[in-house]
Amino acid sequence: MPDELPQVAAQHDAYMRQALELANEAARLQEVPVGAIVIRDGEIIARAGNAQITACDPTAHAEVNVLRIASKALGNYRLPGCTVYSTVEPCLMCAGALLHARVDCLVYGAPEPRAGAASGSVNYFAEMTHVHKLEVIGGVLEGECRQLIQSFFKSRRVDK
Repeated sequence: MPDELPQVAAQHDAYMRQALELANEAARLQEVPVGAIVIRDGEIIARAGNAQITACDPTAHAEVNVLRIASKALGNYRLPGCTVYSTVEPCLMCAGALLHARVDCLVYGAPEPRAGAASGSVNYFAEMTHVHKLEVIGGVLEGECRQLIQSFFKSRRVDK
């Protein structure tokens, strides 16, 4: 079992790097740079970035977008056996969507102390009343994920 840990960590890093590419793409579109992917059986099922501005939709967070794409790809609004990778800790809306989709695992990069729902202002996934429980792994490529989002907001403050 201990020999598997470096391999699992390397897989998490590789998938998070793909989510980071989507976050960078969102930033180029002037969206908040968050990217997300859905994995099932080692295969990427869906990819998405934030698109609230582009879609003129306040619910178009990367996590919600990627769940929509994965559900259509798999023909099911439930996503058992799936892992969602997100560059930033999901907000409460996205946390609820992850639970309703019945994903098995959430892996995120940077914590979001103000609006995060996994370790930030609230730990929504720890609520004992939920019918579904999912594994949560935080801090994967945290430094890179944090740097991207911080530099995005820093540049926006300078521009104003």
